[in-house]
Amino acid sequence: MAHLTCEVVYRGIFQKNLASRITRGIVLSARKSGRWGIAFGRYGDSPQRNGVPAKDFAIVADTKEELEQHMARYEPKELHVTICVDDTLCKGVESWAWYGLQPINRLILPNGHLLVISTQLADALLKDAHKKDTPYSVWILPGKASFSGLWVYKEDHTEVRVLGALAKIAPQFLTMDAVQEAIREAEWGSELKVESARKAYERIEGRPVTITEGNPETPYSFEMPRWWEMREGVTIPSLPIGKPIEGGKGYRPERSQVFKKFSSRTMRPVVDFDTCVKCTLCWLQCPDSCFDVTPEGLYDANMEACCGCGVCEAVCPVADCITMVNEAAFEDNASQWEMWRKDKGAYKTWLGAKIKDKVHVVRSHGFRYRGQYEEELKLGELELGGAPLADGIPGENAKQKGLHPKVHVDKSTSIVTGVPEAPGA
Repeated sequence: MAHLTCEVVYRGIFQKNLASRITRGIVLSARKSGRWGIAFGRYGDSPQRNGVPAKDFAIVADTKEELEQHMARYEPKELHVTICVDDTLCKGVESWAWYGLQPINRLILPNGHLLVISTQLADALLKDAHKKDTPYSVWILPGKASFSGLWVYKEDHTEVRVLGALAKIAPQFLTMDAVQEAIREAEWGSELKVESARKAYERIEGRPVTITEGNPETPYSFEMPRWWEMREGVTIPSLPIGKPIEGGKGYRPERSQVFKKFSSRTMRPVVDFDTCVKCTLCWLQCPDSCFDVTPEGLYDANMEACCGCGVCEAVCPVADCITMVNEAAFEDNASQWEMWRKDKGAYKTWLGAKIKDKVHVVRSHGFRYRGQYEEELKLGELELGGAPLADGIPGENAKQKGLHPKVHVDKSTSIVTGVPEAPGA
C-alpha cells in the first residue's frame, strides 16, 4: 500500500478558489487512476484573512482503508509535495492562528518535493527558503502568482498547469492520462486547459536541493506552556502606549512582540524621504500602525508590522514618494529610514534600483473591476497571467516603475452594486 500527501500553501481569500481547484483536481485525477482521495482545508485558517497564508490539503491512497487512516488527523504533519502558489511565501509561512514564521519546506519528507509558481530561478528562491536537514527537490512552474478573490477567478490555467506538473513529479499516483481526463470532466475544464497541463508536464524540470543550500536563518520555535503555567483565560494583556524615541524627537507605537504581519505581504512600500512633505496621511491611514515618526518628522514603515496593503501609496499626495514593490526583491526587514540617514546618496541609488527592478515581476493588488482578468489575459502571455492593467489604478504607481501597461477605460459596473463605477474603482 502507498499514499501521497500534498499541501497547497496560498494567500488567504486572494487564492482560495485556486487552492480549492488544485486539491480537488488532484483527487479527481487520482480517481481516474483508480485510487482514493480527499481534499480539505486547514481548520485553523477559517475564517480567512486577505493575504494571510493558508493551506489546503489533498491525500491520495491505494485503498479506502489507508485513506481513512491518514484522514484521522487534524492536519498532515508529513508531506510528499508542497505546492507554493506565490513565490514570496518561500520566505516563510505564518497563519493568522499564529505558529510563528515557519519554513515553507518544514513538513516535506526526505527526498520530497517543493513545487513553486515563479518567474525566478531555483537559486534565487533558495536564498529565501530555509535550510533543511534532509535533501529534497525544488520544481519551478514558470508564471506569476495568480490572484483573484471569493467571487471572481482568473482563468489563467494555473490550476491545470499545477496538475500537469504533479503528473511529472508523482507519476505513480497521478498519470498524465488521468489528469487530462479529470480536466475534461471538471466544470472548469476545456481542451485548451488540457493542452496547458500537457505543456507543463513536458517542460517542468526538478532541481535537487542539498542540506547545505538555503537561508541559514534559524526558524522561529517555541515551547507550549504547561497547564500550571497558563494564565486565566479572561486575562488578555493589551498593548501598552507607544514611547518617544531619540530624546522625544520621534515616536514609535507599541506593537505585538509575538504576532508579526509581514508574512502576509506580497508587496512592500519604499519611501523617498527627500520628497516627503510630512503631511501625516500615511501615518494616519495605515490600518496596522506600522509607521514610526522619525526625529525629522518623516515616517518610516516598520517592515515587521507592515502587511503590504498599499494604503500608504494610495493616500500619499506626492508623486512617486511611496511606491509598492514586489516583496521578492527584498532580503530583510531593515529600516529604510536608518539606511537613508546613514547615506542619503546610497539610499537614493538603492531606492531607484528596487522600484525599477525587472527581475521580479510587477505585482498587483488583485481584482479591480468586472472583466479585468479577461482583458489582462487577452493582452499578454497566458502562462504569465497576461499583461498588467495597472496604470491609473490607485496603489500601483506604474509610471514610476517604468511600465506602460494598457489602461482600462470602459464604464464598468460594480460586482457588488451593479451600477457604473469609475475605471480602476
